[in-house]
Amino acid sequence: MSETIELQGRAWQAHELEQIRQWVEQNPTWSRYRLSRQLCVDWNWVRPNGQLADMAARSFLNKLHERALIQLPPCRRASPNRMKHRRLERVTVDASPVAGRLSQLGPLHLYEVSRDPGRRAVFETLLASEHYLSYRSPIGENLKYLLCTEQDRPVAAWLFGAAAWRCEPRDRWIGWNDRKRAAGLNRLTNNTRFLIPRWVRVPGLASWSWSRVSRRLVQDWQSKYGHRIELVETFVDRSRFQGGAYTASNWVEVGLTQGRSRGDRQRRIQVPKKAVYVYPLSRQARQRLCL
Repeated sequence: MSETIELQGRAWQAHELEQIRQWVEQNPTWSRYRLSRQLCVDWNWVRPNGQLADMAARSFLNKLHERALIQLPPCRRASPNRMKHRRLERVTVDASPVAGRLSQLGPLHLYEVSRDPGRRAVFETLLASEHYLSYRSPIGENLKYLLCTEQDRPVAAWLFGAAAWRCEPRDRWIGWNDRKRAAGLNRLTNNTRFLIPRWVRVPGLASWSWSRVSRRLVQDWQSKYGHRIELVETFVDRSRFQGGAYTASNWVEVGLTQGRSRGDRQRRIQVPKKAVYVYPLSRQARQRLCL
């Protein structure tokens, strides 16, 4: 164990990895769950809201195990992560046409539905049935927004989750090196899904809904997770879309991805290149992210 490796946003020296290996060996009866929880306690790995960052610790230990740097005990039970195993509850959604001018829709209401079971079921059903990437429960910090009419009919949905670990066009635009990216990545979020259902035909709805969402993101993230965010990113598959909704909403296109998937460590999987868009949530976003 002589090399330095980069994991979980920092470089780990050989002696640090050796300490972890010895610690795991000294506790052979502990489960993976207990090891990750104790690692959080020993190293003070906590989220800004005070909760143990046990999922991050478990991911870290699993990566060391996959690289044969430590030997974890066999899995004893399914992950306690309730979101990973939760079955999607599909509900009936009114798909009758909604068309006309934006002003004709009447009052529109924006809901953050993470803790609203009824509207969350509508949100998940819409994405699972209407979005080309479908839907699966996000892991980690996330926000879910549903835009509804006065009659509670959904007309748009937005999902925000973890930012991409590395994205050269985005990092260059911000002014990040590896150290700054590792320190600031938790202040970014990725707009992983945006949907206006196929039966909704209302010009200007995309940019209007984004203007409402963007006003709430910082405060809602702060309230839920105890820290602010500075920048939103998204990736547009140019083989399917032109990105007009983002351009009309004043997002900045900063380049193209390299055509590799998130889990492609061997750089063998080719996927469509995507346009990278970013949206600063304040005028000082880049400066704050580089502090």
